[in-house]
Amino acid sequence: MSELGVFSVRELRQRSGEFLRGAEEGRLAVVTKHGRPTILAVPFDDRLLDHGAQRALALHLFESGHLTLTQAAKVAGMITHDFVSLLGAAGIPAVDYPPEELEEELAAAG
Repeated sequence: MSELGVFSVRELRQRSGEFLRGAEEGRLAVVTKHGRPTILAVPFDDRLLDHGAQRALALHLFESGHLTLTQAAKVAGMITHDFVSLLGAAGIPAVDYPPEELEEELAAAG
């Protein structure tokens, strides 16, 4: 799971370089004030341009392992089937099984 950057307003002043580097590397970040989330920073990348903020956020959160497939589809405002198609178009696997776990799942299903 990719770590979500968390910065207080005070830390943001001191660590703005780290905040920006994370965004350039495609990482999401949350800025807090008095311990409460106030801003969610989504990287300004091709996903944002191609799919809009809501779907880009869902793609990032799903890919980083912060949301399940169903949760990410809900954030994207899509039914799960359509979100799986969006994942495919974005080059993100909808299922990420290690080979041995996949073999166990297939054996159990068959």
